[in-house]
Amino acid sequence: MSNPKASEEVSGLIIREARPEDDRAVGELLVGGYVTAYARKMPHVVVTEERKRELRAVAQKRAIATVLVAELDGRVVGTVALFRPGAPGSEAWLPGAADLRHLAVDPAEQGRGYSAALLDTAEQIARGWGVSAICLHVRRGNEGVARLYRGRGYTPDPAGDLEYPSVSLVAFVLRF
Repeated sequence: MSNPKASEEVSGLIIREARPEDDRAVGELLVGGYVTAYARKMPHVVVTEERKRELRAVAQKRAIATVLVAELDGRVVGTVALFRPGAPGSEAWLPGAADLRHLAVDPAEQGRGYSAALLDTAEQIARGWGVSAICLHVRRGNEGVARLYRGRGYTPDPAGDLEYPSVSLVAFVLRF
């Protein structure tokens, strides 16, 4: 499932669906990415052991969502998950919308366009599903990530905001 547009923009990068043999690498990438990103951008955020277990549960996520990886020279350097409308675990608040979750790029590889390549492919898949929109959430205060999505046309939608005891999430939507 390589995305030609992404491949042209980022030489040598392959975007494909994750396979069972990728599960460990994807889980560690998510944990490392979230821990490093929050330590750098939001030092008050603590990634709990429970959250790390959830991030490492890639096989369970693959069973209910399309998990993509960005592969460079045989190594997984990025990932994102896309849930179909109504899928278990989806946090999409709009009927007929897909839910985008767990975008991460290896901290050593950030700034090279890998997030854009992953998002290009995820958005292409969602369009292929015939969904009306993609919903996603960003931790309140994570302005860098919010800026990334805004730059791609995602707009805030307070109707989808989530408040949990440990985290506030701001909702964004990309309508097709």
